[in-house]
Amino acid sequence: MRTKVTLVLVFLNVALFFFIFKFERAWRTDDQLSEIRRRVLGSEATDIRTLEVSGPGGQVLFSLAHDRERDTWNLTKPLEWPANPHAASSLVQALQLLDHETSFPVKNLAANGMSLADYGLDKPRLTVAFTSGESGARAVSTLKIGNSANSGNRLYVLSPDGERIHVVGGGLAETLAIPLAQLRSAELFTIPVFEAQSLSVRLGSDPTRATATAGVRVLVRRAGARWTFDTPFSGRGSKTAIDIAISGLDALRAKTFDPPNPPDPRPAAAPTLRLTLEGNGRSETLYLGERVAPANAAPPKPDDEVEYYAQLEGSEQIGKPRAALFTVVMPAKLLSTLLNAPVNLRERQVLEFDPRAVTALTLSSPLQPGLPPLTLQRLDSAGLTGEGGDWQLIRRGEAQSTTTLSADRPAVQRLLDQLRLLSADSFPSDAPNAEALETWGFNRPEREVTLTLAESAGAGKGPAKTVNLVLQLGTDPARKVYARVDRKGSVYAVSFDFERELPVLPLAWRNRQLREPLPAAARISALTLAPVADGAAPVYTHTLAAGETWEAALASEPALRQEAVSALLAQLRSLRARSFLQDKFTDKIFVAGEERPWKYKLDVTIALPGGTGGEQTSVRTLFLSDRVGGAQLYAGSKELDMVFAVDQG
Repeated sequence: MRTKVTLVLVFLNVALFFFIFKFERAWRTDDQLSEIRRRVLGSEATDIRTLEVSGPGGQVLFSLAHDRERDTWNLTKPLEWPANPHAASSLVQALQLLDHETSFPVKNLAANGMSLADYGLDKPRLTVAFTSGESGARAVSTLKIGNSANSGNRLYVLSPDGERIHVVGGGLAETLAIPLAQLRSAELFTIPVFEAQSLSVRLGSDPTRATATAGVRVLVRRAGARWTFDTPFSGRGSKTAIDIAISGLDALRAKTFDPPNPPDPRPAAAPTLRLTLEGNGRSETLYLGERVAPANAAPPKPDDEVEYYAQLEGSEQIGKPRAALFTVVMPAKLLSTLLNAPVNLRERQVLEFDPRAVTALTLSSPLQPGLPPLTLQRLDSAGLTGEGGDWQLIRRGEAQSTTTLSADRPAVQRLLDQLRLLSADSFPSDAPNAEALETWGFNRPEREVTLTLAESAGAGKGPAKTVNLVLQLGTDPARKVYARVDRKGSVYAVSFDFERELPVLPLAWRNRQLREPLPAAARISALTLAPVADGAAPVYTHTLAAGETWEAALASEPALRQEAVSALLAQLRSLRARSFLQDKFTDKIFVAGEERPWKYKLDVTIALPGGTGGEQTSVRTLFLSDRVGGAQLYAGSKELDMVFAVDQG
């Protein structure tokens, strides 16, 4: 039984296979042949390279040519201009896919008493001439379009070989009669920002500008994610400014073609501005000529949009302009950017570095040789992956001795941020001579900062390499500040308070945290604030009783004292300095132009839980000055051997 079922299934499969192979394939072949037979054009239209449409009497309406190297279509008649790629492709596709409703041979016309004139094909309303294939083997094919058929929206078309008349849909005539404004490309530049590899701006003669700028060429190139200047100097370009400029060029549109009163010479022969964009294997150039004279005689204002006569570069030969003359309106901001491209397109950020990669900073003042350089060094690699990491201060003394102190991390981070954000106000020189360098103070700079940066060597390639980045800051006789990087290259005029932001004194970078914060279990058990003078009564004193809290102890005090004592207790638990006055404790301090003794003494009793249930106590003493200038208060500690300004925040 099973054998019979198996044999039946095998037989059915064989029959199905034979049916598919014999009949369905034949049906598909017949459908394909039928579709091919309906095509008006055959292999001669498979690779159309040129296309010309003429009207009655042979008047050329337009001509198109395909640039295979750039894969673009260009108008050659009635003007040389880039074609709208969508419109050109639609025309070519309409011809390649042109189907007929029916067709009949020309040789049968005479037998029926008819001729080509009866179909409007002796003097066609439209003639389409096209070529296909490589230039060396091109043969012109001509498609003639005659009258409308009597039945519906149909047209008579004469095949390229002249042997058959086809009846096709009337939409062909509408497709071929496309207005020139729709066939022209609306864009002057088609290279988008992400594709652009270089931007060239060449300044010509313009009576509205100084003649010294004539002939200046600016060339910026993309190098990975960055832009760099090749001319007129070597340096970094501003990615944001250049991207905006290229976007502005891509947004330009032709305003008027064949304008009246054309200039002589033409824009390509004497451009006031030549703009070239290069992309992936292609380039586009716009020549701006003279300004179009405004209707009124009033000169243009700086913020006005300016209309220029212009031409585009040809597609077949680099440097050869297209004949088409047109006008283009340049936005005031874009025009200003391009006319002063060496300044407006360059990077104003003086230093380019990642603060997380900085492992050390060395600060020095060559103008003050008596001040030894100091180094701020990162203690760990936390900064390479974030903004954490502690820093230490290394002081160099006499006889090559060094002292290491804990550095203030917020102050170091602020310095890194200030250096990273340091930007140029102007660019005095890109190739300064010795006299200029001396005038700007670079022979003995006010400050010199050396940043040591870690460069990752990659997994398994050993320790990270380091590079140094040197910033010099100098001043001219008017105390204007200038900057230079790595002791060479361009000089930048900057706004930077180096005396406040880059002090070379070690006290400015010392850790403001004077003591480790008290542990949670520790408590301040007594406070006594008294004048330093012997026998003077305390200003305030209180010792907590067993189980008493400061909230309870202050409950009966005036509100102002409660607030003051509570704030003092909080500061004493985590003692910080606002700044340092001197790193040695003395009985007198020099402030506000005079030497003064300490005014008050603050005794603070600290109680820590003991191992047997009792408490261990210690007394810490701070000496306090009078208030200076109404808000500044200084304190001194014999134990810490330090005089500092109190952080009253």
